Amino acid sequence: MFLLLLACAGETTTPSDKATPVDSAPTATDSDSNPPDSPSDSPSEDSGRPIDTAPDSEDSEDSATDSGGDSEEPGWRSALYPKGWTPGFSVDGAFLHDFSYAGYHNGEDPLPSPSGPVFSAIDYGADNTGATDACPQIQAAIDAAEAAGGGVVRLPAGEYRCEDRLIVAASNVIVRGDGSGATKLYFTRHDSMSDLSHLNFEGNLKQGADLPLTADAKALTSVVTVNDASSLAPGDDVALGWIITAEFTEDHGMTGTWVAFTDQWKPQFRRTVLAVDTSVSPHAVTLDVPIRYDALTRDGASLREETGLISECGVTGLAVSTVVSWTDAWANDRSHAIGFEEVKDCFMDDVVSYESPNSDDTRANHLQSGGVIVVNSKRVTITNTTFEMPQHRGDGGNGYLFEVSRASEILISDSTGRRGRHNFIQNWDFGTSGCVFLRTVSEDGAAQYSADVEWLTWLGTSEFHHSLAMANLIDQSSTNDGWKGANRQDESSGAGHSATQNVFWNLSGGGELTSYQYGLGYVIGTTDITVKTTVWDILDSEGTSPEDYTEGIDEGATLFPASLYEDQLAARLARGEARW
Repeated sequence: MFLLLLACAGETTTPSDKATPVDSAPTATDSDSNPPDSPSDSPSEDSGRPIDTAPDSEDSEDSATDSGGDSEEPGWRSALYPKGWTPGFSVDGAFLHDFSYAGYHNGEDPLPSPSGPVFSAIDYGADNTGATDACPQIQAAIDAAEAAGGGVVRLPAGEYRCEDRLIVAASNVIVRGDGSGATKLYFTRHDSMSDLSHLNFEGNLKQGADLPLTADAKALTSVVTVNDASSLAPGDDVALGWIITAEFTEDHGMTGTWVAFTDQWKPQFRRTVLAVDTSVSPHAVTLDVPIRYDALTRDGASLREETGLISECGVTGLAVSTVVSWTDAWANDRSHAIGFEEVKDCFMDDVVSYESPNSDDTRANHLQSGGVIVVNSKRVTITNTTFEMPQHRGDGGNGYLFEVSRASEILISDSTGRRGRHNFIQNWDFGTSGCVFLRTVSEDGAAQYSADVEWLTWLGTSEFHHSLAMANLIDQSSTNDGWKGANRQDESSGAGHSATQNVFWNLSGGGELTSYQYGLGYVIGTTDITVKTTVWDILDSEGTSPEDYTEGIDEGATLFPASLYEDQLAARLARGEARW
C-alpha cells in the first residue's frame, strides 16, 4: 500500500469543468478583512479545491475583454483576476496578493543610469590584462567613491584578476563595467570563503526597541497600531515580526520540526513607514506595503525600527567568475560571487558568469558555489543576469545560483540559472515574502552526491526551501527541471512547511511543478509542465490540505495577462498609488 501511495503521489492534475473567462468587475470585498490561508482562517477541505476555470479554447477569443476597456483580449482570464481586479478580491476564499511592490523603488522607477563622479580602477593602477592582482586598486576606487558620498566605480573593458574580496559598505556606490561582453572580473580566493561573497554590498543592520502591536494585524492591511509610535516618522525603515511560539508552531503542525526557531522573534515583513498618527489611541502606523499574513498579539507581534541599511547601490555590465580548483571549491560551503546583505533599493543588471583563466581543468565551470544572494534586505532588482556551472553542488547550501533569504519585495527578472543545485531558491529561515521571479529560466538543475562521485546526481529543482515563504510569485517563467513548494519535514535543520500563498503563474518549459503549500497555494496557467498537487498527507504533502488551487493546466499559452506582476504594477500606478 505504501508503494502504491508513493506512485499515486506523482499524479498530475488535469483541467476539468472549464468555464468561460471572467471579465466582469470583481465583487466587493473588504481588503482589510481576514483573508483565507492566514493562520486564523484557513479554508476548509470542503471548499471544493482544486478549482479549474480555464476556458475551453473555442470560448476564449469571443468572451475575453481587455482589463482597461472593451477591446478584445488575446486569451482567457483567471477567475481570481477578473477585469477591474483590486486587492482583496476573492472567490470562495481563494485570492491573489498584490505582488506589484517588488523591486527597486517598489518597481515604480526604472533602474538608475550610473551618475555622479567616476572613479576608474585604471586610474588607481588596476591591471586590466588579468596578469596581476587588481583587487587592492579596485577596492581603493570603491573606498574613494564611498568617501565622496557616492559615485561610479568604473572597470573599463578588459579582464581583472582579484585575489581577495571586494566590499561596498556605503550608499550610492555603483560598480560598472563596460558591458558583460567587454569587462571581466575573476576572483581566485577560496580560503575561508564559507558564507561569504566575493563582491559584497553590505550594510550594518541594527534593530531598535520593540513596539508591541495592540491588536492583531490581519493580512492585507497596511495599518498597524502600537501604544507609542512617537519614536517613528515617515521614511523610517521597520520590520514587522513575531515570536515563533509553541502555539504558532502547533497551528502549522510543526511541533518537533521548527525547533531551531522556538521562542525567537523573527522579522517577517520589511517595510517603510508612510505615516504616523499619534492623535489617536493607540497610535496608528501606516506601512508602504500590505502585510502578507496575520500578525497575532498572542505571538508577540511587534514593530522594530531598522537602521543601517545601505541604498542606491548596484553592479552592472560585468562578467564574473569565482572558479578555483575542484578540491578547493568543495572545501567551502555557501560562498557566492555577489552578495546584497542588509540593503534596500539596490540593483544588478547585465551580469553573467564565465570560465576564467583560473580554471585548471576541462569541466568548464564558472563559479565555486553560489551566484548571487540577497539577505536581510528589501526592494532589490536583479535583471538580465545569467549564472551557471557551479563546481560545488553538494549539500550544505551549495550551488544556489539566485538565492533570497529573509528579504521582502525582491524582483528577479529576465535571468537564467543553469546547472545549479537549486537555480532559484528561497532559503533560511522565516521572513521571505512578496518576491517575484519574472521571466526566469531554470535549466538542468542537479544535486551532486560528493566531489569524488561526480556521476551520482539527481534532479535539482528551483524551490521554496525553508520556513513558510509567504506570498511570492513565479511569473511567466520557464523550467526544464522544476519548481517546488512543499513540507520538507526535518530536512535542512527543520525546514518544515516551506511555502504558503505562493503563486505559479504561466509556468512552462517541460519540467515538473510540485505545489504542496500550507493553507493554500496557486497554480494558474501552465504549458508543458507536470503538475503535482494531489495531497496524500504523507512525506512532502503531509499537513498541506486542502489541495492547492489549480486553473488552466496546459492552457498557459493563452493566459491573460501573460505577466501578473506587470499587470498589477500598471494597475496600481493607474490607481494613483505610486510611492516614489
